[in-house]
Amino acid sequence: MRTHRILTVAALAVICNSICAGAGEVKRPDDSILRRTFDLAGPRSAQVQLFEMETQVLTYAPDGKRTNTEVLKLALKCTPARVTGKDADQYTCTKFTVQFGVGKEVAIPALANWTYLFKSTGAGLDEKGQVFGIDHAKFENLTDANGQTLPPDKAYYVYNAFIDFHGFCNVFAEPTTGGKGVQDLKSIGQKIVHAAAFTEPPVNLGSGIAKGSTFKNGEVTLELKGLGLVDGAACALLGFDSGQSSFQMLMKPLPNMEVRCVGASHYKGDIYVDLATKWVRKVAMDELVVAESTVPTLPNKIDTVVERNAVIRNVTPKAGE
Repeated sequence: MRTHRILTVAALAVICNSICAGAGEVKRPDDSILRRTFDLAGPRSAQVQLFEMETQVLTYAPDGKRTNTEVLKLALKCTPARVTGKDADQYTCTKFTVQFGVGKEVAIPALANWTYLFKSTGAGLDEKGQVFGIDHAKFENLTDANGQTLPPDKAYYVYNAFIDFHGFCNVFAEPTTGGKGVQDLKSIGQKIVHAAAFTEPPVNLGSGIAKGSTFKNGEVTLELKGLGLVDGAACALLGFDSGQSSFQMLMKPLPNMEVRCVGASHYKGDIYVDLATKWVRKVAMDELVVAESTVPTLPNKIDTVVERNAVIRNVTPKAGE
């Protein structure tokens, strides 16, 4: 009888210890979706896409005070090649507005309903040496809706909005034809050195920014950071980072004056790619630019610190809306 009692107490102790141990364990959630592999290189759906892009250019004084804010807004419509039957996607700028400093927001009439074809190439340049085939002539002698001519640096901001858009939405978010790209990112946590790393595209534009002006990327990386929801769409979250980039620009504000500007840039951000359609749903980019300009008529060089923030949103109505 006594032996039986001892065994019973021992059994109860074992059961109690098991219950306590089980209560202390944390049940892990089902994370299988985070461990799966993804194909981000598939073809994009054959549906017209609408995008809105806003870029802010913030200028700072040496003491850190913000001295100026400029805002550029671009509305683009993309009609896929499979819809038009052409050999490249067709883009239409439905509207472009600018707001420089304390001035009012004003449209750029020459860009309204401007249509062009975008065809990604390995070199990124067309036969005229134009990045992404964006026509330089379109940005020559731009005027706003009030008839005011945009100075060369402001016209470059307008041009660069298109370059930024295609850089993020096509170069980073579509497969590359040479070198590593989004097609090499299969699982969360993977990180690659992108084919755009250490490239040095020209940034000359018309008569205002002369040939020899270039932007040199640093070690550009692309990472599959995780998953997210944008407007209800399940997306792959890509992170991009330019590394230590640099540039040189030869500006000609007057026919007989050349301003040389050199500096450094670091841009980085996130791209959300729709897992179902493969179209970009959202981009958020931040860039820090530090520059030094030499003006022939001034005794001292001019130092400039600029912050750029850009957000691209896909505003295509969902099916049934």
